[in-house]
Amino acid sequence: MPLLFAKIKLRLRSKWFMNIIGPQVKWLREQRDMTQNELVAHCNLVGLSISRSTLAKIESKVRRVTDSEVALLAKALKVDMSELYENHNDASKPN
Repeated sequence: MPLLFAKIKLRLRSKWFMNIIGPQVKWLREQRDMTQNELVAHCNLVGLSISRSTLAKIESKVRRVTDSEVALLAKALKVDMSELYENHNDASKPN
């Protein structure tokens, strides 16, 4: 039983560390009145092949994001990469 509890605890804790840009990606997307499907289309145009489901996982911090994906997400959103690491009040609210 303790091993099961440890696995559950690790899984819950690790969710917060999957990525730190997800809420900001969502905030920037919503500021542009874009749907997830629209952002996915922009991502595909700049060379980031992701699905709407994958974007949803990124935004909810349950999927890791590589450095190259961060660069392409920034390009798709037409922002500097540093903006993906900024913290807005709306972006810091739990999903």
